[in-house]
Order: sequence, then C-alpha cells, then structure tokens
Amino acid sequence: MLSDSDMATVMVNSAPSSDGPVPHAVSVSDILVNGPSSTVEDYITETTEETKTEESQLDMFRSKGPSSPALWTTRRDGEVKLRLDQHGIGSEKPKTVNELLQESVRKYGDYFALASKKGDKWIKQTYRQYYEECRKAAKSFIKLGLQRFHGVGILGFNSAEWFIADIGAILAGGFAVGIYTTNSPEACQYVAENSGANILIVENDKQLQKILEVQHKLPLLKAIIQYNDELKEKRPNLYTWSEFMSLGRDIPDSQLDTIIDSQKPNQCCTLIYTSGTTGQPKGVMLSHDNITWTALSAGRYVRLTEGPEQQELVISYLPLSHIAAQMIDIWLPIAFGAQVFFARPDALKGSLVDTLREVRPTAFMGVPRVWEKMEEKMKSVGAKSSALRRKVAAWAKEVGLQTNLKRMKGSSELPVNFRLARQLVYKKVRKGLGLDRCTKCYTGAAPITKETLEFFLSLDIPVYELYGMSESSGPHTVSLPETFMITSCGKEVTGCRTMIYKPDSDGSGEICFSGRHIFMGYLNMEDKTKEAIDEEGWLHSGDLGKHDKNGFLYITGRIKELIITAGGENIPPVPIEDAVKEAVPIISNLMLIGDKAKFLSMLLTLKCNVDGETGEPEDDLTPDVIAYCLKLGSKATKVSDIVGGKDKAVYAAIQKGITSVNEKATSNAQKIQKWALLEKDFSIAGGQLGPTMKLKRPVVMKMYKDQIDQFYTDV
Repeated sequence: MLSDSDMATVMVNSAPSSDGPVPHAVSVSDILVNGPSSTVEDYITETTEETKTEESQLDMFRSKGPSSPALWTTRRDGEVKLRLDQHGIGSEKPKTVNELLQESVRKYGDYFALASKKGDKWIKQTYRQYYEECRKAAKSFIKLGLQRFHGVGILGFNSAEWFIADIGAILAGGFAVGIYTTNSPEACQYVAENSGANILIVENDKQLQKILEVQHKLPLLKAIIQYNDELKEKRPNLYTWSEFMSLGRDIPDSQLDTIIDSQKPNQCCTLIYTSGTTGQPKGVMLSHDNITWTALSAGRYVRLTEGPEQQELVISYLPLSHIAAQMIDIWLPIAFGAQVFFARPDALKGSLVDTLREVRPTAFMGVPRVWEKMEEKMKSVGAKSSALRRKVAAWAKEVGLQTNLKRMKGSSELPVNFRLARQLVYKKVRKGLGLDRCTKCYTGAAPITKETLEFFLSLDIPVYELYGMSESSGPHTVSLPETFMITSCGKEVTGCRTMIYKPDSDGSGEICFSGRHIFMGYLNMEDKTKEAIDEEGWLHSGDLGKHDKNGFLYITGRIKELIITAGGENIPPVPIEDAVKEAVPIISNLMLIGDKAKFLSMLLTLKCNVDGETGEPEDDLTPDVIAYCLKLGSKATKVSDIVGGKDKAVYAAIQKGITSVNEKATSNAQKIQKWALLEKDFSIAGGQLGPTMKLKRPVVMKMYKDQIDQFYTDV
C-alpha cells in the first residue's frame, strides 16, 4: 500500500479551492435569484401568452410538415429535426452553446472555472472571465476570415487555450474540431481538409511542423496559431496566442452578436472525428442541442452538484479530440459550474498521480489503461511492503470485495471488520491516490477487465462504467452507486432509450440508441449516415449487448469484430480475451484470431515498461511481472528473456491459464488451440492501438500476418 510519506503535500498558496467565488463575488442568493434555468415546466406557470410563445418555439423543432428538417443531415450547413419528448427532461427547451454559456455566467459568474498551473501556482479564471475570453477569441476568428460552418482545428494537449479556441470557434459560427496529438501529418491533413478548416491551432513547434508539412495541400487554411512556447520562426499568417487574441479588438460586439443570434440549436457546432480503427475517420456532426441537452441530462443523472451548492472539481487530461473528454471537461462543468484543473502534458507518463493528490477531484474519469496502470503501480509498491503490511492489505481487500459485492446486490450492512479496514487501509489508499473526496470514479471508451474492477472494489473504490459513443454525444448508459453491477455499463441516462436489435436466444443483439443525444450525421458521408441511423431514427451502435432482468446493459462485443469460424460459429472475441487476461495476469495486450479459420488462435504480449517520452514499449518487464516470474522459478527480467529463450516456466503458466479458459468454453469452436508471445507490446506509437487505447484489429492482422499464417499451416 502507499505510505503516508508517498503522499504529495500541497502548498497553501497553490492549493485548489472549491470554497466558491473570489472575494468580489455577488452573493449566492443573488446568483440563484437572477439566474434560474429555463425549462418547459417553468413556462407553464407564466402567462398564457408566454406559454403559447414557448410552445410555438418548441413546435418549430417538433414540426413534421413537408418542409421540416429530417432526423439527419450530412451538409455542413444542414439542420435536423430535434427529437423532443412531450414530457420530462427530453422536453426541455433547446439551447445553443451561447445560451448555455450565458446561463452559466448568470449562475456561476464569479466562481472559478479554469485552473492552469504556472510554476508552482494555479492561475485561475472565473466563469465571467472565461466567457469574455471566448468572445475575444471568436472576434479574432472572425477577423482571420473564419467562414460560417467551417472548421477550427485544435491540435494539442489540454489547456485553457484549447477550451477557449473550441468555444470561440462555435461562437464565431464555425465548427470546433479536435485533432489527436498522435496523428501523423497526413492524418492531420485529412481532418483539416474534411472539416473545411480555415484556421488551425497548435500547441507547440512539434505539432506546428506537422501542419507546415501539409500546409500546401490545404487551400482553405488562412492562419495557424501556436498557443504554447515561443515561435521558432516568423511566417506569414502564423501567430502566437497573445497576438491572436488581440487581432479581433476592432470587431464590434454587434458583429459577433449577429452571428451568435443566427445560430440555432439544431445546427452543427462541433465535429468529433472517429479514431479510424476500421477505415478513414468519420466527422461526427454534433448540434448545439446535442451538446447542451446531453450535458444537462447526464449531469443531473449522475447528480453533479451545482457551483453554489458545492463546486465539483475535475482534472482535464484525456484527449480533448475525444467526445468523453469534451463532455466531461468542457460541457458538464459549464452546465454545473464545476472547476477544471489542467494536468501536465506528461500526465499519462506518470505525473497524473501528482495532480490527483494536489487537486483531490470530486469526480474522475479514467480510460481502462489509466486504472490498470494505477493497479500495476499499487501492486508493485505492495510487493515491497513488509510481510505484516501485505497480510493486513490482503485481509482488507478480501473484506472490501465481499462487502461491496453484497452492497452491489442491495445489502446495506457494513460489518465491523469493513469499518476497521476502512480506517486502516481504504482511507490511506484513497488519500495516496488523491481520490479521498472523489465520489464519482468512472471508466469508459474501451473495455475494462473484471479483475481491475474487482481490485479497486476490494479497496472500497467502486469504478463505475459508462457507455456511449461519439455519435451519442458521449454517455448513453452510466452506472451509479445504487444502480451498479460489476462488468455492466449501467442503465440509460434519463431521456435516452435503448433497443436490442434482432436478439439471439441469449438475448444478445445489436445495441441501438434513441434520444436527443443522437448525432446529426457524418459530414459529407450519406451512405455511412444511412448505415448508422435507420428509417425510424434509431442509431445502430455496431456493438453487441444484452440486458439482464433488472435492466442493466452488458456489452458482449462488436459486430465488426465478430469472428465467424469456418464451421459457421459466431464468436465475440472480447469475453474470451478478458478471460485470458484474468487467468494470466502478466499479459498486457492480446488478440483472438479465427475468422474463416478452422480453429481459434491468439497473439499475446507481456507487461513491460514504457518509454516516458516516446510511449514506446521497452524490453524491461514491469516489477509485478518479474515478481510473478520469480514465483514460477524464472529469473527473467526482460521480454526477450522469455520470448527469445521460450522460457519453459512462463510458457507453461500461460498455457495453464489458457487451458483453464478453454475448460469453461461453451463449445470446442470457442477453445484457443494455438497462441504466440510477441516480442513487443502493442502501443499507440506502434500503430496497434488507437488514441483511446482501443485495439486496431485490422492493423494487427496485417502487421503479424506471418505469425498468424504459421498457426494455420500444416493443418
């Protein structure tokens, strides 16, 4: 376990504050009185005339007349029919992004919104200052010639400038377009070209060079802005952030307000590009209403507290080109007045835990790899503890797991040994991780193993799974403390609906979504849009899943990943892959193979250290793998020791784990007949994993074709 000495101390002058407004703030009562949120229900109590006006505005979006918009569009200037409900949260009045921002300023204007660390101090901006900066950026975009419904591409690590550029682009009438920092120059070019980007924002010279390499292929590009570091060279139409922010000082408010007033809730404001694991990235068009309604509905569902009540604190570190980070870091905080702290750029290389300890967030989202890395680190630290400490930890974890599994099934009993373990172990672990006041720990964006979920549950840290996609504006189902089943991704956010399409005898079929969070369409891709949204308006996710008798949703695989053997049996790979990972804890990544083949085979990689700068996997095994090998009687410390020498003890242990999984297989076709250990782990840098650590199966099939072919020769 992490000792008290491991815990970072926070300097008084730099400690994050959630104690409300800065000294010159108006009173909380003023904020609450002057800034109520508008709902359809509020208007019912107004005069009859006002009610009629409100209803006529909503009817505009509900209209089903011959000239009314369709449920989807692929045009950049297109409009869609909003999926308004007659009652409940789905009937809330549609808002534009600007309306959400103005409401936020009325409610939380003098509360801190953004916190950026400069040296050892947090530099903070209030919601009022934040909005003014967004308007300034919007005016500068207008000055640079940003055209209506054209992109502003943002390529860099999370920062206040990223947020301001994103919102400024929307206010100026353009599209906010995040670009993955891991993208190649060619991939950046594709997104810029597809989105019709007039302006590109880059973090530093490294990202700038990617754009300069392809700039001659981007005729619509008018300007590039670099928001971090000094410019290494002066070029035409290349600006620093401060230069950019002063460009629009001559643009009158009235000019910006005219553009803002022309915006409608059912028009596109943001493009999210899919990671392209199965082909060219698609530009997911999200409307103002997609974003503002989803933030409201999801925030209420997970019971985020509003700023004046108790300000939520979150850390921004996941890629903002992904919908999960945008919704959690940008839009939910604006809707509920949370304070966002920006992590350091090397967060995923080790500094995240320091930021966690300093900020002590109230809500935290980690992709599975983040939770797995925490688990590995804690196991490594625990292995070096004294025998007594290890014994106490093992006891506490057993008590924690059993108690929480019972609580998950409805028990409210907290036995004495659990309360004792909480004092001796759980509280210290939470404090050591910086999660001591975090009541909402989430995971999503990729599958997480049952082993990792149980590890944290045993330490009284329930990690709640959420599920959704770019095309659903982020969350569709979420687990909550009172609706939580391990390995399930919870139940629908209020106002969202699920259908299991063509279920099999086990109840498993394609998961389909409906609600106001469903995207507008893929930019300029009509065929792909028609594949995704059916004639009745259901979004087909491409994921396979089923509901249990209590309505919990379980993901069982992806249709495109489904393995159909030569014998015609349909096999979802993920459950088998998860079972092997659980049976063989030294495995880092793996992939099941067998489409159109006579039997299943598998590629596996070992857990190893990762280069902090490049993200490349190294040859050195992680400490927990070395310890595991020692228990087997192996002295291996490197991947090459095991793979190169075909280490008998390790290979036997892997075979034993795979055999145990095979014994539980429902048919012979689902048994793994052959497997191979690869010399190098999968990584983003290597191309086998996408930006959110999702496995790029077609890439792996191509890269390791020789090894795969070898499985099926001489058969």
